[in-house]
Amino acid sequence: MAGLNKVVGSYEEALAGLTDDMTIMVGGFGLCGIPEGLIARMVELKVKGLIAISNNAGVDDFGLGLLLQNRQISTMIASYVGENATFEQQMLSGELNVILTPQGTLAEKIRAGGAGIPAFFTATGYGTPVAEGKETREIKGRHYVLEDSLTADFALVRAWKADTMGNLVFRKTAANFNPMMATAGKITVVEAEEIVEPGELDPDHIHTPGIYVDRVIKGTFEKRIEQRTIKQTAEA
Repeated sequence: MAGLNKVVGSYEEALAGLTDDMTIMVGGFGLCGIPEGLIARMVELKVKGLIAISNNAGVDDFGLGLLLQNRQISTMIASYVGENATFEQQMLSGELNVILTPQGTLAEKIRAGGAGIPAFFTATGYGTPVAEGKETREIKGRHYVLEDSLTADFALVRAWKADTMGNLVFRKTAANFNPMMATAGKITVVEAEEIVEPGELDPDHIHTPGIYVDRVIKGTFEKRIEQRTIKQTAEA
């Protein structure tokens, strides 16, 4: 990687500096838009004690579920347990520290972190266990909860297209948490389906400017479907 060219040739280079007990953000929603190869490399690195920030942890045998199986995550900050039985078992047993956060609040905590905003007030969660131990305030007759923003040592992001300077385009629902996480990592690593030369991306269609991105790697994706639903047809 030289100058403005942020492309790296291996997952070892992409995750250089990742160590035990770090905080990581991982893009995706279920299995949609997850950085599959970067997660698989973390499994191989055997880093442990991770604080993982992600909407959920996918399924048992894929994506973040692999890190949970190997007991590499100590704390999970997420919106819901989803389809991951391992996640559920570790949470209920107390083996895994889980901070469940309303989905919109989680998104805003990450966006605020990327924008340099330390905390913000939201009405979501007031009067529920979500607000326990947090500052609350009444503003213009409505009650609010103070939520701290989130940042990470590494933000692991999946993009549809990237250019060599790190400008990113996300595709449809695979955008999900990826654009905001790209802004909130001390080191942002992007796994892209396609890497093009500077100037090939329409400037009006770029979702994340390259200034937020540190490393880009070309990935190969399995693109699993979390729940396959098939329409039933009447028998002839």
